[in-house]
Amino acid sequence: MAEEFRKTKSDVGLSSSSSSSSSRSSSKRLWPSVLRWIPTSTDHIIASEKRLLSILKTPYVQEHVNIGSGPPGSKVRWFRSSSDNPRFINTVTFDSKDDDSPTLVMVHGYGASQGFFFRNFDALASCFRVIAVDQLGWGGSSRPDFTCRSTEETEAWFVDSFEEWRKAKNLSNFILLGHSFGGYVAAKYALKHPEHVQHLILVGSAGFSSESDPQPEWFTKFRASWKGSVMNHLWESNFTPQKLVRGLGPWGPDVVRKYTSARFGTRSTGEVLTEEESRLLTDYVYHTLAAKASGELCLKYIFSFGALARSPLVRSASEWKVPTTFIYGFEDWMKYEGAQEASKHMKVPCEIIRVPRGGHFVFIDNPAAFHSAVFYACRRFLTPDPDSEPLPEGLTLA
Repeated sequence: MAEEFRKTKSDVGLSSSSSSSSSRSSSKRLWPSVLRWIPTSTDHIIASEKRLLSILKTPYVQEHVNIGSGPPGSKVRWFRSSSDNPRFINTVTFDSKDDDSPTLVMVHGYGASQGFFFRNFDALASCFRVIAVDQLGWGGSSRPDFTCRSTEETEAWFVDSFEEWRKAKNLSNFILLGHSFGGYVAAKYALKHPEHVQHLILVGSAGFSSESDPQPEWFTKFRASWKGSVMNHLWESNFTPQKLVRGLGPWGPDVVRKYTSARFGTRSTGEVLTEEESRLLTDYVYHTLAAKASGELCLKYIFSFGALARSPLVRSASEWKVPTTFIYGFEDWMKYEGAQEASKHMKVPCEIIRVPRGGHFVFIDNPAAFHSAVFYACRRFLTPDPDSEPLPEGLTLA
């Protein structure tokens, strides 16, 4: 589970009731104590999640789904970590008014959690039973010690824990949508368990570019510079953005606020957040980032510096068994060309849809167009004559 309060204001001498007679030695200890001040816990994360989702019109159910202490019969210690305590996957479910609606399972990306889809739940729940999860080690899910030491173990951490969640939820057929790193996990899951996935939707998916691919000249030069060497060292040392947020202690929330205000405000490529959305998202993001390090430590095992996959999905394209739709924002830094290359080797139906006025978080930047792309991708589940459905205005096929 996410850690409880490490320090409170009174613990570090910041409350109004702190004694004025503190010794000099106590004062000397104040600075490092402040830097360890991280007021978060699973309860804080769930509470901030509820505040964020309170702006929605569609009712939902939040639950912690017990996935056990490890895959049945498995001797792999990475899943159990140093404890045999049960693990839980934080899950929110929006039931459609129509009992026959298809089920859409949504998986978030790196540094995010399921609440990032807050602008999409209402619209998608009009046609689907929507289930969104926090991956193991993220958001409000359990945060066991991360002991993986290879790409294979790390992939298994996410894929196998998701499969245990599926069993616990008794799901057999569903549409699986993954964003960015969540797209990588969703694709790996569909490769391993294609019998459960009716359709795969990969949104700005990571994992299609590798170190062996030609890189932009600017990136090659940067990697060769001293700054690039430092960044690469930090990457290989598993220094994550979350560590920075924790290290800043009480200044962490302000850094997160500046990020959300810029990324989804002044530098947004589409529909900027309202003041209330920005405030609620900032609060939510801070608590999910400041909690105990767990799933975030996957980064160096899945990608090399520059988000280049160590086990690129294009190598498995010929083994794809699930119809797939790729969705990319026009301004997404994850390039759709990787999906184009994979599609040349795929033996299942495949489409690549590009959405205007959208970056890597296209579902936040341009939610209306994103919803149109998802509905179009799932037209064979939603309309009696899917072949006659035109591509929605504004969207393009790559």
